[in-house]
Amino acid sequence: MTVAADAQGSEREFAGRRVLVTGGTRGIGAAMVRRFAHGGARVATTGRNAPDDMDGQTLFVQADVSTAEGVRDVAECVLDAWEGVDVLVNCVGGSDAPSGGFAALDDEQWARALNLNLLSAARLDRALVPGMLERGRGVVLHVASIQHRLPLPDSTLAYAAAKAALRTYSKGLAREVGPKGVRVNTISPGFVETDAAHAMIQRLAESRGIDDSAARQEIMNMIGGIPIGRPAWPEEVAELAAFLTSDRAASIHGTDSVIDGGTVPTT
Repeated sequence: MTVAADAQGSEREFAGRRVLVTGGTRGIGAAMVRRFAHGGARVATTGRNAPDDMDGQTLFVQADVSTAEGVRDVAECVLDAWEGVDVLVNCVGGSDAPSGGFAALDDEQWARALNLNLLSAARLDRALVPGMLERGRGVVLHVASIQHRLPLPDSTLAYAAAKAALRTYSKGLAREVGPKGVRVNTISPGFVETDAAHAMIQRLAESRGIDDSAARQEIMNMIGGIPIGRPAWPEEVAELAAFLTSDRAASIHGTDSVIDGGTVPTT
């Protein structure tokens, strides 16, 4: 799916901007890298492994940002190349915890979830936001999840708790740095049909002897339903990220923008 920029979100909207997107080698992060590059930005991204199809115009740093050492390597590379960033998108995240609920999560699994989904963002902010403050401008975007409000306890409880902490941290950071010219916002996606999610749908369909559409519906039912009838596309999340980090959103600060097709009920 391709989402074209509108007249306001033009191909030159991010011209001259230096943008770092963590976890930008696949899924939502890769869609964001493409969207910022389409808008004219210089884009850097990170990943544990180098992809085969990375655009030669993108600055790629091979690093594990769930570790302090990996964050240090990314920050040093970006600072050496560009002397800082104008937009920082902390997109990396995920869970590899086993099923079995809270009792199946040992200290190591909790630590992995917190390091990847919370501390990677806090460490990168600590390394790169001071430069924004010195310049009196910049944008930070944290990618959380609707699981901070609708946690799935079987296997992703630690992930959900880490994303909830990221949302709270983001709000506090916004209050601190907003008066100094740096905007901070959060995006909370629901079910997004990335390549990995589509592969999961296909595996479920094969195992149940059903088609992809029925398997997709089973997953949507499991998370409480999606009123619009489908998952989001990575490009749709990337378009929201582009808007929130652009000058079009200059007065949007300290918010959590949910993009879930209506899964989270209004309270």
